[in-house]
Amino acid sequence: MRRVSDLNIASNIPLPAPALMLHELPRSEVQEEFVAQSRQQVHDVLFHADPRFLIIVGPCSIHDVKAGLEYAGRLKDLSDRVGDRVQIVMRCYFEKPRTTVGWKGLIMDPFLDGSDQITEGLRTARRFLLDVVELGVATATELLDPITPQYISDLICWSAIGARTTESQTHRQMASGLSMPLGFKNSTSGAIEPAVNAIKAAQQPQTFFGISGDGVASAVSTTGNLNCHLILRGGDSGPNYSAEHVAEAERQLQRAGLDKTMVIDCSHGNSGKDPALQPEVLDDVLRQRGAGTKSIVGVMLEGFLEAGSQPFPQPVERLRYGQSITDACLDWTTTERIIRKAAGI
Repeated sequence: MRRVSDLNIASNIPLPAPALMLHELPRSEVQEEFVAQSRQQVHDVLFHADPRFLIIVGPCSIHDVKAGLEYAGRLKDLSDRVGDRVQIVMRCYFEKPRTTVGWKGLIMDPFLDGSDQITEGLRTARRFLLDVVELGVATATELLDPITPQYISDLICWSAIGARTTESQTHRQMASGLSMPLGFKNSTSGAIEPAVNAIKAAQQPQTFFGISGDGVASAVSTTGNLNCHLILRGGDSGPNYSAEHVAEAERQLQRAGLDKTMVIDCSHGNSGKDPALQPEVLDDVLRQRGAGTKSIVGVMLEGFLEAGSQPFPQPVERLRYGQSITDACLDWTTTERIIRKAAGI
């Protein structure tokens, strides 16, 4: 008899139930309270209850937890100095969407060798988040796979849905059930309408396929996530952070009956993926805010210990410490300087 199922499946390895991993790597009451407070602070900035400026900053992706924690420690010291003027949240990105192929992030391939040991990747990501939260640094990530939140979302203070998945019904449904503030990026073409539609969808109750804490396939019903907002990240049509682009985004949000609030991604299409241009984008955003634009409440920046990026794949022992293996980043000195400038000190 000819087979009709699993013709292209090489293996199918069960993952530990989310509840089991949360029991194995639990958050403390102090960490839980910090996450809750950080989410509220981010919400207050996003929706104009807090006049501070939101800065979501950090490596394009976490590939080396030691370097990532060193970066988190530096952010903590900086946040202690500027926290009365800016709300700093660290990028802790573990999943990388790919146009074709490439390293898909720490969760998928934690040993950077193509072995794809996802269970250990989930553990590594969760341990890292616990360590960052323990330092007193708020956390941010992009959620790509709809199963991932069951393992790590209790330690995330802000999240994003990326340009490639903003139009995905699956991700809009997932976002409707998440417990943290969340930004939808405009599409890769640069179009804003898909992100506006995504916000509207995510604010509504949804029912969809998911997994329970016990790892069982389930029907998930949500109440909707009202803490969603727009992220302008540029696109194939070029940057979209100018005053004209922001005004058009405001009009689209208003027509949709949504809050006129947005975050500007200083990287990606807005910088042409040239990290040296990120400070210029930030300067323009600060000028707009200084001129009275209230809808821009924050920015995203990509920065790591060292500037630029390095080729990957290559042997792990040859990787330069503190330098990105995905998108090129600002170095720490530049990052600190522009954040202090944004804080006005």
